Amino acid sequence: MLQLIVGLVLFLGTHSIAIVRPGWRTQLVERFGELPWKLGYGAVSVLGLALIVLGYGAARATDPVLLYQPPMWLRHVSLLLMLPAFTLVLAAYLPGRIQRAVQHPMLLAVKIWATAHLLANGTLADLLLFGGFLAWAVADRISLKRRPEPSVPRAPAAKWNDLIAVAGGLVVYVAFILFLHRWLFGVSPVV
Repeated sequence: MLQLIVGLVLFLGTHSIAIVRPGWRTQLVERFGELPWKLGYGAVSVLGLALIVLGYGAARATDPVLLYQPPMWLRHVSLLLMLPAFTLVLAAYLPGRIQRAVQHPMLLAVKIWATAHLLANGTLADLLLFGGFLAWAVADRISLKRRPEPSVPRAPAAKWNDLIAVAGGLVVYVAFILFLHRWLFGVSPVV
């Protein structure tokens, strides 16, 4: 469980720098340069993600602490909630009407993903993992309203981007339902 907690602190901590200290990234980039910043940030993020994956897997495998037993019908709600999550992830990288309407589709996708998994799973590890990501996404979305929009180079808006996001999201969703979720995580979302 400690591995999972350390991983969450590292991963969500690096992704919370703009929430806690908005100007800190700029200061460090000016002091050390863009490449060292990206390498350090990336290394800590990858280490955190690896610890999350290993820690969550270990917590699930070795005597998981059950906090609540979700009713079976919540699994169906969870499956339904996950459908727009995949589309929103793609829409984050494909500028179009979806991205304009939602403004921060990746954060909304994380909130939906975390909520769906909290509805379907009730162990302490689930609460730490999905609850941690949900709290982070909510905090980041609130902080985005209070800080200036970063000037990040983006792909040009195209009329097909929304269609690609919806169709691609549907394809990835079906792939996850049929085999990817079991292959990646050892658990089938449909039992």
